Amino acid sequence: MHKQVMDQGAGETVSEDLIGAVEQMVRYVRQSATSGGLSIAASSVLARLGREGAHRLTELARSEGVSQPNMTQLVTRLERDGLVRRAADASDGRGVLVEATADGLELFRQRRAERMDALQELVDGLTADERQAVQVALPALARAVRHRQTPV
Repeated sequence: MHKQVMDQGAGETVSEDLIGAVEQMVRYVRQSATSGGLSIAASSVLARLGREGAHRLTELARSEGVSQPNMTQLVTRLERDGLVRRAADASDGRGVLVEATADGLELFRQRRAERMDALQELVDGLTADERQAVQVALPALARAVRHRQTPV
């Protein structure tokens, strides 16, 4: 199957190489964030709350691509660890918001710094031309992702 893709043209070879590189980079950078011993799912939720602020449980579940019962369990664990808290939604008295605590925000910042350091190590190992290409390509890909995402 791999050979077929290689024989179909340079564009598909570049796509295969690109997805492989992105997967390796994401895995490397994710694994570099070890503070707090969080799972990938817990780290993702804490990062979302750290970047975007409080969310309803249903919004978190939808944006993280998990069921509401699974998100409830995850939030309960994070709450037990003192990283998030539930608070009444001022705009809807029946609703509950999940927000990061001060400890949760500090852990989010630590983990982000660890990921940034790991990425910086990778970039430092590149040639000047490669560094310039990465500085142009990665923000362009991030913009493309933002434009393709549907509003939550």
